[in-house]
Amino acid sequence: MTYMSQEGYDKMIAELQRLESIERPKASAAIAEARDKGDLSENSEYDAAKEAQAHLEDKINRLKMTIAEAKIVDTSRLSADVVQILSTVEMTNLANKAKMKYTIVSENEADLRAGKISIKTPIAQGLLNKKVGDEVDIQIPRGTIRLRIDKISV
Repeated sequence: MTYMSQEGYDKMIAELQRLESIERPKASAAIAEARDKGDLSENSEYDAAKEAQAHLEDKINRLKMTIAEAKIVDTSRLSADVVQILSTVEMTNLANKAKMKYTIVSENEADLRAGKISIKTPIAQGLLNKKVGDEVDIQIPRGTIRLRIDKISV
């Protein structure tokens, strides 16, 4: 089961529809075009088109499985008392006083540029169930960082 926001779910549905209605016909057309060029045993264009179609179908199937297992989180029932999925956490790195702000989301919704980190990242895991004012040591690939939670919002 994958917990996600309504927004993330809607984006996945739109992506699935795009893949099925636009990309799938393009892949079939590319295969047909390559097939029309003659001998399939030495037709690298045909092989490439078939491989691209296989990747597309795999992506569609993974997306369908994720959508089927999705559980949409009702944000109106979330609390800002502790850090949880869909919490926006403002914190301070105590070593260099740098301020950071992340929203903890499902793995499929993660987008670092938008300030959305996966619940599976070390930082998110270290913040879960913590409260405002808590200081946490989190093991990341480059060592350990110490963060203070300044604010939690939903």
